[in-house]
Amino acid sequence: MPSSPEEAINNLMQKDPTIIAATVIEGNDNIVYQTDNWDISPDLDRVLSSWRGQNAQFIKISGIKYSMLQCTSERMAATSIKGEGSIVAAKDEEHKLIAYVSPEGDMRGAMMDTARAVGDMNSSKPYMDESSQLGKDMGGAVQSQGGGAVSIDPQLKAEIESFLQWVKDDEGLAGYIRYYLQQDNAQIISQLSQVYTDLRQLFGV
Repeated sequence: MPSSPEEAINNLMQKDPTIIAATVIEGNDNIVYQTDNWDISPDLDRVLSSWRGQNAQFIKISGIKYSMLQCTSERMAATSIKGEGSIVAAKDEEHKLIAYVSPEGDMRGAMMDTARAVGDMNSSKPYMDESSQLGKDMGGAVQSQGGGAVSIDPQLKAEIESFLQWVKDDEGLAGYIRYYLQQDNAQIISQLSQVYTDLRQLFGV
């Protein structure tokens, strides 16, 4: 069964404690749930308009200006240049979820968790109970009824496909890299260099 908006937000914030506020929207602009510590209703129309336009340079919520790093039809990410945290958002045909990430949080991880939370609320999502989650007790692989072929956990595959889309998106991975290069963020640049080296070793290139 799909999660209710309140359940989805509670689960999201438990999984990532640096997500400290969130809002769920149905339809165009109908807020169906938001945490007690955040009221974005005065700014909602402008934020959603920026998201739909996909060309905004920044958004403003509760008086804080966030520079846009990613803005696609399904996702949005913006961060405060002054170190006041970040905004991540994801949507499908039923819900939009906008969340605030504390300055200590990992915006990239929070974005992935937020997208999964939106999926948890989707009423058209195929239901799978714990006993039927592929790979849960079999190291991520299952045998077909024929006894031979091994398939990849579909949830893992979906995450990789989502990651691939993010990599290909000019406002996804490339946008993040450009941003941190412009900020001369030595820590992030060093980690990116290590990731690049690891990927080359992984694929033998």
